[in-house]
Order: sequence, then structure tokens, then C-alpha cells
Amino acid sequence: MKTETIKLAGDVPGNKIELRVLRFEGKHEKASTAYLQSSLHGSELPGQAALHFLIPMLEKAENEGRVAGNITVVPQANPVGSAQWLSHQHLGRFEFFSNVNFNRSFPLLETFDTSGLAAIDAPKSLAERLKAQLLRLALPHEIVLDLHCDDESESYLYIHQAFLPEMYDLASALGSSAILSWDSTADAAFEEACAHPVLQLSQAQRKTHAVTTVEFRGLNDVDIETGKADAGGLYRFLVHRGVIIDNSVDLKVDFNGPVTPLENVEMIRAPQGGMIFFHVDIGAEVEAGAKLVTVVTIPGDPSGDITLTAPQAGRILTRRSHRYTRRGDDLMKLLGTKRSDNARPGSLEA
Repeated sequence: MKTETIKLAGDVPGNKIELRVLRFEGKHEKASTAYLQSSLHGSELPGQAALHFLIPMLEKAENEGRVAGNITVVPQANPVGSAQWLSHQHLGRFEFFSNVNFNRSFPLLETFDTSGLAAIDAPKSLAERLKAQLLRLALPHEIVLDLHCDDESESYLYIHQAFLPEMYDLASALGSSAILSWDSTADAAFEEACAHPVLQLSQAQRKTHAVTTVEFRGLNDVDIETGKADAGGLYRFLVHRGVIIDNSVDLKVDFNGPVTPLENVEMIRAPQGGMIFFHVDIGAEVEAGAKLVTVVTIPGDPSGDITLTAPQAGRILTRRSHRYTRRGDDLMKLLGTKRSDNARPGSLEA
């Protein structure tokens, strides 16, 4: 394993960040290559936990000559967001200066040529230069896995429709409960930026590629047991795709969860602010009209309670980890079987 430290100057004198990049050299020129990163939103740690346990497995495979394709790993993809704390609270989703989501506004390239991206010392903001550098690291690889998590959630994947059903193997390896499929967004997340040049290829050429956002459950699902299990899932997938050679690993592709287009996802939003009482847990199958969540707007006076019900039958995929909400906040994701009346293009959250 080779460790590279990429240094990016900050936006004012005396500040800089360091991006730690781990590289494993493959033995076979024609083998698929893989890029894995985590914590693009600084406080989302389940993916980082998975990589923590995966890296020693990759080192062992490399030492034994079993790494077939090049592997690049960036365990902490966003040192800027990781450093953003305010009044003892970590706030790593949006850049403080611009208020732009760190996983938005990536450049969309028509080809895999990254020469036009902002240079590491360009007169651009640190956030822009960091995004350009992450794309330079990722785009040379056929497999790109961006590891995230939700608030309280089952494990699920975002996958472009063009990569299905081939990527059922990843869902099977990780034990994902669901796949959210998309065909276009307006926000240019990292996944879309990595998928965009692939989508310009022929259908046959696309089959060797796998680009996705992995949502490893919820923010607090950070522990040794799940970290090792997720690492094992990533390892099985890399073996299945021929990046690693391991004859002891056999992946059964048996994913049978829902594959839900983004427009079928019901985002349950708070009509007013207040305290939250959830009536159902993640993973629950509900009927149309079922009670989902009550927002208490006048504590001590039940007449102020607002109970939200399921707009259609479906599966509760996620819910918020906080219990005090603002008007308009997203509270839950419900996976429906038909288009939501409130469907909106692009990503589900800001």
C-alpha cells in the first residue's frame, strides 16, 4: 500500500488541508479498478468505519499478490467539512462560506479527461479545488463507491437506471434493503459527476462500470460489528467484480428489495415546527392512510397535534434522527409503488 498526501492551500494565508490517499497496485492490466471514498459529508462515519476495517483486508490481499486491479481509497474525503464545528456541534454537510452542500455542484465532464478541472493551485475556492481533486482521483476507475449514511435508515443505494440490473451484485454483497434509481438530477452530486462520462459510452461498455452512492444506515450506526460487516460486503463485491482474487469468496446475487424511482419516493414533510413523535420505525411496511408521525406544536394541548399519514402504501426507508423540527423539514422517506403527487426532480434533500 502506498500512501499519498495531497496538500491543498486554504482560502486565506496560513490554512491548508491534507487529503490522505491510499493506493493498492493491481497485478493485471485488464482487471477492473476501484475507487472508494467516505465522509464527503464530514460527520457521516459508517462508511469510514467500513473502510477502517477494509483497508487491512486489502493490505493482506496485496501482500499475497491477490489485488488484480488498482484500488484507490480516500477514507476522509472532506477535511474541510470534518473540521467544521459550531458550539460543540459538528456541521459537515454544507460549506460554511457558501452554504453549498459538499455533495453538490461537481463539474460534469463529457469524457474522462480531467485536464480541464481546476488545478490544485487555481484561483478557486478550496471547496471547488477539493471537488476537482476528488474527481481526478475517481474518474480513472471503472468502479466508484461514494460511502454515505442517512439520519436513521436502512442500508440502501442510489444507482442510475443505466447500471441496473448489473449492480444488484453490490446490493447483494452489502445486504442493502432497497435501491433508489435515478436517470437525471439537477444538483450534480459526486455520483452523477462520476457517472456522467460513463453514460456517454455504449451500453456494452457501461456494463463493466459501477457508480453509486452507498447509504450505510444512520449517523449513529458506527461500531465495530457493523463496520466489519460492511467491510466484508465491500470486499465480497470487489472479489465478485474481479478487482481482488479470493477463491474462498462466493457472492450469491440475490437482491430482492424494492427498486424505487426517485419520483416514487414520498418525502414526509413537517407542516409546522414542533416536537416529533414517530408512529412507525424504519423498515415498516405501511398501508395508505397509516399514521406515520405526529408533530406537537403546542406542548400540553393535544389540539395542536398534527398527525401525518402515508400518502400511499410502501416501505419506511428513513426517518430523521432529531426530535424537534422546523416547518418544511423532511421527516421520513416512504418508498411507494407509484409516482408521488409531490415528486420533484433531482436529489431528495438539499
